[in-house]
Amino acid sequence: MRIARSIQKLTPYTPGEQPKDSHVVKLNTNENPYPPSPRVAQTLSAFDLDKLRRYPDPVFAELRAKLASIHGTTPDRIFIGNGSDEVLTLAARVFVDDGEAIGAFDPSYSLYKTLAAIRNVPFVPTPLAGDFTWSEPECIGEAADTTVPVALFLLTNPNAPTSISHPQDKIASFARKFPGVVLIDEAYADFADGNCVSLATAAENPNVVVMRTLSKSFSLAGLRLGYCIGPVDLIDALYKAKDSYNIDALAQALALAALDDLPWMTGNTKKVRATRTRIAGELRRRGWDVPDSQTNFLFARPPSNNAADIFEDLRTRHIYVRYFPGPRTGERLRITIGTDAEMDEFLSAIDSLA
Repeated sequence: MRIARSIQKLTPYTPGEQPKDSHVVKLNTNENPYPPSPRVAQTLSAFDLDKLRRYPDPVFAELRAKLASIHGTTPDRIFIGNGSDEVLTLAARVFVDDGEAIGAFDPSYSLYKTLAAIRNVPFVPTPLAGDFTWSEPECIGEAADTTVPVALFLLTNPNAPTSISHPQDKIASFARKFPGVVLIDEAYADFADGNCVSLATAAENPNVVVMRTLSKSFSLAGLRLGYCIGPVDLIDALYKAKDSYNIDALAQALALAALDDLPWMTGNTKKVRATRTRIAGELRRRGWDVPDSQTNFLFARPPSNNAADIFEDLRTRHIYVRYFPGPRTGERLRITIGTDAEMDEFLSAIDSLA
């Protein structure tokens, strides 16, 4: 059996741990601590099983129409994927030729580098400043030893794992100068004070795509549904490359139910934001460095700078947070915002370790 050399050398993406024990405080994968809309449960219980005999709508017309109405655009500007990760995978396939590269911030979502390796093209990082801000929008990988043109820039906003948002005007300026496609990954936008959807629908931005997911704010990480908004020609290209039936009938029905109840989603995000503010203040009071978060997590550095030890100590207490080794991330923990009770348990554990 022959395996492509690029795959033989590949370091795969490492997802957050999914403990089997249900009696844990799980703050490691940025899941929403609150349940999805009751309409999702109602739709699930009433779902017509006869629909499973047939293939689902391959272009999800009803779901695209719903998303278009929410975002003030047209269905032909919307692509839907099996989770936002499928959108990213297709973008790497569709918008990048052999001999070109994929760029992203450093640090950012670690899957981006893996996607470049799978696609067998260079990954060109653009280092963020020491405080994780983006100070040079025209700088794309100037520290990288490559002359390969960057055809696709994956710009997470708010960024992960740093939790910081970058100004829309700076992103717009960058996109105007960038010769390739700028995909703005807005997985956490519903927890932020603003978003970039208008950039993807403006005629003056023919190279901007904005991506969203139902995993975070809609409490549907287990459903696997993401989507993006962008110029019609870029959206059409994604449709050319997708699997024939990439979104199953049940996922389409449940996503519609969730999208029909936006007040439930916004109510949950308000609770997460309130808890985020409280916990950030509590950690700062204990001497932690915590950037102002626009996500459903905090990227916090303990005063002792022993993040790896705290990560392991918390795990022994069945409290799971995320730790990313490395020179830019190794001093910090990424802490998903859970319920108030879960976060109080986390704080109690932190205090007992001090």
